[in-house]
Amino acid sequence: MKFQRLEDAIPKKNALKGKTALVRVDFNVPRNKDGSISDDTRLQAAVPTIKALQTAGAKIILLSHYGRPKGKADPKLSLEFIVPALVEAIEDEVSFSEKLSEPLISTMEPGDVLLIENTRFNEMETKGDRGMAENLAKHADIFVMDAFSAAHRNHASSAVVGEILPAYAGLAMERELDHVSQVLDNPKSPVMGVVGGAKVSSKIDLLESLVSKLDILVIGGGMANTFLFAQGHNVGASLCENDLKDKALEILKAAKKAKCKILLPVDVVTAKEFAANAKHKQCAIDDVKAKDMILDCGTATVETIMKAMDSAKTLIWNGPLGAFEMTPFDTSTVEAAKYAAKLTKAGKLISVAGGGDTVAALKHAGAADDFTFVSTAGGAFLEWMEGKPLPGVEILKNKTK
Repeated sequence: MKFQRLEDAIPKKNALKGKTALVRVDFNVPRNKDGSISDDTRLQAAVPTIKALQTAGAKIILLSHYGRPKGKADPKLSLEFIVPALVEAIEDEVSFSEKLSEPLISTMEPGDVLLIENTRFNEMETKGDRGMAENLAKHADIFVMDAFSAAHRNHASSAVVGEILPAYAGLAMERELDHVSQVLDNPKSPVMGVVGGAKVSSKIDLLESLVSKLDILVIGGGMANTFLFAQGHNVGASLCENDLKDKALEILKAAKKAKCKILLPVDVVTAKEFAANAKHKQCAIDDVKAKDMILDCGTATVETIMKAMDSAKTLIWNGPLGAFEMTPFDTSTVEAAKYAAKLTKAGKLISVAGGGDTVAALKHAGAADDFTFVSTAGGAFLEWMEGKPLPGVEILKNKTK
């Protein structure tokens, strides 16, 4: 995929001296009850781009949202808490301001970093207001999009401003785009997908898109129950969207036409209560009783998934295979993820994962670090996989502004 990269804007040291770079980052980080940051992954992801812009001599203005303030200022959702952590991360000073203004920028020196208050305090942000975008753009010379997680939103600070200013992908954004396009646009075949999660309804577009692109598709989690039900299997008291029976059959038919092999559970782990360490049993899919809940894939299913991985060259993973938050119903997710990580580490598989609970599931399995790439972008990763254009990506393709 071709897009404007940061190196196009800063081919050499001091290339942006005297210039101002407006940078959209994602500081929507999780916090502990005491207000401290529980996971600074997104914060750390922004550091390379900030450092590169400092070396280029730019004045750096950071924009981000935090939470869902619904267009009104909320002290509890202020971004000011980010400043100390960002200072530590970039080992340099960081200023903070509620608003962006020309006098404020005029006091900045090359390499200075300024964080602006939560963009969603302005109700025009989520509406993709052109006026808000123009007010931001008038203070800068270039726009750097470094928040793939916000790329699917046509918001003022993450997409519309990039229609006004020359727009470039930041280093974190660049890494996301390169890896995701590697597995979706130019993958090494055979290509395998693992899609799990609770409901088919939330991933209909994804499944319809993937069956036309993949050679093998594993469907797990609660959503597999709907497909099993559609095929005539008894799923007992399991989570199942009975009303989507026809849609599930349509997807299976489309997969057959596209020569995409669908792998559904052949055996399952069931319990009569949805709780960790609940009394459980493993059985064939045709032995599920009326009061049983399917909470995980069985041993034979995991072995089938692993065998499929052996034949694949590229793996795309989205969603857990079972109720991974609870032992022992995390078994299939953990075993399959570890096997994928093992193949990746051995250089036999290119593995990219992301979306929803995927990151948590792979971290739980201890496999995340050995995947080729794990995206922290939920909705954006899913919409990319669905084949939908992302506003925050489209702006990077236009060289003339």
